[in-house]
Amino acid sequence: MLEFVKEIPSTNAALVARAGGGDCFLEGHWLIADRQSAGRGRAGRAWSDGFGNFMGSTAVQLAPHEAAPQTLALVAGLALWDAVAACAPGLPDLYLKWPNDLLVRQAKLAGILLERVGNTVVVGIGVNLAVAPPVSGRETVSLAALGHGTDRDAFAAHLATHWAARLEAWHAGQWPALRRAWEERAVPRGTLVSVNDKDHGPIMGGFAGIDADGVAQLRLADGRLLAIHAGDVDLVGEPGSSAARGEA
Repeated sequence: MLEFVKEIPSTNAALVARAGGGDCFLEGHWLIADRQSAGRGRAGRAWSDGFGNFMGSTAVQLAPHEAAPQTLALVAGLALWDAVAACAPGLPDLYLKWPNDLLVRQAKLAGILLERVGNTVVVGIGVNLAVAPPVSGRETVSLAALGHGTDRDAFAAHLATHWAARLEAWHAGQWPALRRAWEERAVPRGTLVSVNDKDHGPIMGGFAGIDADGVAQLRLADGRLLAIHAGDVDLVGEPGSSAARGEA
């Protein structure tokens, strides 16, 4: 079910409030807004409004013995990649970046925000379909600017379909296959990234994929592998380029 509203402070905040109030969500229900007045991204960042863009949230009900809940951000990324690829076939340089961004080359096209209330995880997604609102310190891009004008409601239908398929696989215990699919669509291994890690401070290394719990792995210059559980990951150079891999 796709529920559309004209304007709301935040689709995520609305579903979090409903979950906190005891509402039981049917998976597959989406709350989608034409405008958001108080949209949010990771780490409390503002997610600027852009009319014609996709701004929506859905919810997942957790059950015992499933994959780690944080892997849902990566499952959402897969569904997002699928939906964009369906609406913009042949779009080059479309990459997932851990943990929650979809890029075209280095520019942010879309983002994901997870929030948990009890056994409910609210999944919020914002996609620059028509315009690319500025994000401090980051390049942004829209599908329209790339020559792929996309109707918001048509995109919503694509996303809901792909999300349902990926989520069904996740519930069915297929996280290992989903993990491989995510890595196939992610920035290439070896791409040089910088991380402002809460435990280690600013560090730099080559992206080395994700582990079984969806935790990012960073290959340091001395060969050590460092697990990044939280923090912002930024690309240094374009994904897959020799400069990005730290090569001469």
